[in-house]
Amino acid sequence: MRPQYLRWGPIGLVALGGAAGAASREGLSLAIPNLGEVPVAIPIINVVGAFLLGYLYEAVTRLDSSGPTGKNLKLLLGTGFCGGFTTYSSLATDTAVLFRDGFPWTAIIYALGTVIVGACATWVGIAAASSLHARGPGRQHKQEDAS
Repeated sequence: MRPQYLRWGPIGLVALGGAAGAASREGLSLAIPNLGEVPVAIPIINVVGAFLLGYLYEAVTRLDSSGPTGKNLKLLLGTGFCGGFTTYSSLATDTAVLFRDGFPWTAIIYALGTVIVGACATWVGIAAASSLHARGPGRQHKQEDAS
């Protein structure tokens, strides 16, 4: 039996999610204008993608990850969509261009700020999904039964 990563179903899920993520990134990067010399679309996209991945991680973890739903959501949305949506290579290129064009402090703040804010966004996504799960309908019934 072939490993999961060599099967057509999982490959198709990643490809479908990746295409949707890359198309979404392109649409947003065309819609969000630069802030002077600073291209802000890519940091915004990466921070939003980090939040989504944190949220997805927490939400899917609560599903039975051994079952097909959890695995398929991870492949479609996590690896596929978020992988195609975020682009740290473009962040690196934009940072290099800012250095080249004589904006070294802007480049440093641009790169470090995106990574730090992205890490915080991932944490907020995890916290948001965890909070929503804690207030979910199944959780409320258990609390009411205990009263």
